[in-house]
Amino acid sequence: MFPAQALAEAMLARGWRVKLSTDARGARYSGGFPEAVEQEVISSATFARGGPLAKAGVPFKVLGGAISARRSMRRDRPAVVAGFGGYPTIPALSAAKTLGIPTLIHEQNGVLGRVNALFAKRVDRVACGTWPTELPEGVEAEHVGNPVRAAVLEKAGAPYIPPGDYPMSVLVIGGSQGARILSDIVPPAISELPRDIRRHVRVSHQAREEDVERVASYYYEQGIDADVQTFFSDVPERMSEAQLVICRSGASTVADVSVIGRPSILVPLASAIRDEQTANARALTEAGAAILMPESRFEVAPLSEQIALVLGDPDGAARMAREAAAQGKPDATDRLVALVENMVGQ
Repeated sequence: MFPAQALAEAMLARGWRVKLSTDARGARYSGGFPEAVEQEVISSATFARGGPLAKAGVPFKVLGGAISARRSMRRDRPAVVAGFGGYPTIPALSAAKTLGIPTLIHEQNGVLGRVNALFAKRVDRVACGTWPTELPEGVEAEHVGNPVRAAVLEKAGAPYIPPGDYPMSVLVIGGSQGARILSDIVPPAISELPRDIRRHVRVSHQAREEDVERVASYYYEQGIDADVQTFFSDVPERMSEAQLVICRSGASTVADVSVIGRPSILVPLASAIRDEQTANARALTEAGAAILMPESRFEVAPLSEQIALVLGDPDGAARMAREAAAQGKPDATDRLVALVENMVGQ
C-alpha cells in the first residue's frame, strides 16, 4: 500500500482526482490514504486461501469485481489505471483493458508477483521498485524505485554517526511475517558480543505480541538496554539514529534503509514463494552496504560475529552507510508520477 499511497498523495498535490479500487481485505490497510481519495471496494479473491469451496468461487468473485469495476469506470472514466500487485488489482486492471484505458503496474520486489507477472505483457508500462527485477522475456520496464513515506524522506541523507566508544543503537525490525526468528536469534547474539562493544549497545526491537515479554525479559536479565514493542510508530527516526539495522528484506524496508542510508544485516524470508526478498537485497549486498544472512545460517554465533564486524569498524560502517544511501531513490515518487503523466500525454 505504501507506493500506492505515495502516488495518490503526489497526484492529489498536482490537482488530480484519485480513486482507490481494492477489495475488502485491502481496504483494511487503506487508512493512511488522504481523505480526498475516493475508495471503492469491489470483490476479488485468490486461490491461495480457503478450502475447496472457497477456491471454486474465486473465478466468480473476480468476474463480479471486474464487471463492477468496468461499470464504475464507464461512469467516471480514469485517465490511467495503476496496479500495485496482489489479487485485489485484478478486477480494476481487467476492466481497464476492456475499455482501452492506459494501464501500468508497479512491482516493489526484485521478482514479479503472480498478478503482476500475469499482466506484465498486457499493460502499457511496467515500473520497477527494485533493480534488477526478473521480468518475463520481451517485457521492458522502467526502474523508478519504491516510493517511501514522507517521514522517511525527511530523514534522507541524515548524517551517519559511526560506531564508537559511546551509546550505539541497533534497530531490529522483522515485518509482519516471520519476526519470531529475529526474536529468537538477535537477543542472544547481542549478548555474546565482545564486552567492549556490548556495553555500548542500545536496542530497539520490534517483536510479535506473543514474544514481547520474553524478549524484553531476556534483554533485561542480560543487562542490555532495550526497548521492545510490537510496533514502532517512529521507525524513520530510530533508523536515522541507528548504527546498524537488522531486518527482513521486504521491498519497503530495503527502500527505507537505502533512502536513509544505514548499514544493515538483511535476513530474507525463507518461506517467500519466489524468494523475492533475496532479490530485494541484491543491490545493497553487491554494493557492500549490507550483509546478507539467509535463514539457513542465521544462528547466534554467526550473527554475533557479523554485528561485531560492523560495530567494531567505524570506517567500514561509515562506508556501508554511504553505499546504502547511494542505492536509495528518494525521488521514486516523482519518477512514478512522471511516468503516469507521460502516459496521459501519449
